[in-house]
Amino acid sequence: MFLNSRKRRDVADAADRLYAAAVAQARQPGFYRDLGVPDTVDGRFELIALHVFLLVDRLQRDGEPGRETAQALFDAMFSDMDCCLREMGVGDLGVGKKVKFMAQGFNGRCIAYAEALRRPGNDEAMHVALRRNVFGTVSQEPPGHALHALCAYLRREAETLAAAPGGPLLQGRAAFGAAPALDGGRP
Repeated sequence: MFLNSRKRRDVADAADRLYAAAVAQARQPGFYRDLGVPDTVDGRFELIALHVFLLVDRLQRDGEPGRETAQALFDAMFSDMDCCLREMGVGDLGVGKKVKFMAQGFNGRCIAYAEALRRPGNDEAMHVALRRNVFGTVSQEPPGHALHALCAYLRREAETLAAAPGGPLLQGRAAFGAAPALDGGRP
């Protein structure tokens, strides 16, 4: 019994560290300044979701330990979302509904991003997913260079994570590359 409890705590601790890495990466100013991701609650949620997706997608390939850590990462994310909604003043009765809605949306995003990543050389599906989600609250069409830069970033990070050994991830160690930045208007 103690061993199972300790193992669950180790998995939860690893997931908390992975979630913190995803949040830290999602806060990189280049996403907002250079790519025009809305610096709003929705825009920040989208970038956190994108980075958690990358980790969950990679963890799923590590058998049962990876699936356990991926589930714990999902749980950590939505526990944080619950706390954030409460801090923003959403009433107790509304929090559960909003978190459920966000979790369903996250699952849909994961499916769309995973399908798009599995189509190398064809970025249109990824552009559609990014336009609908990351730039979904922007009133005008996001610039093409922003979609290309974010798509290239997403593919690069997915490839880097795919090539990384699973052990460090299962221990809660993840490192993302530099956020995309535009130089003179070009990615």
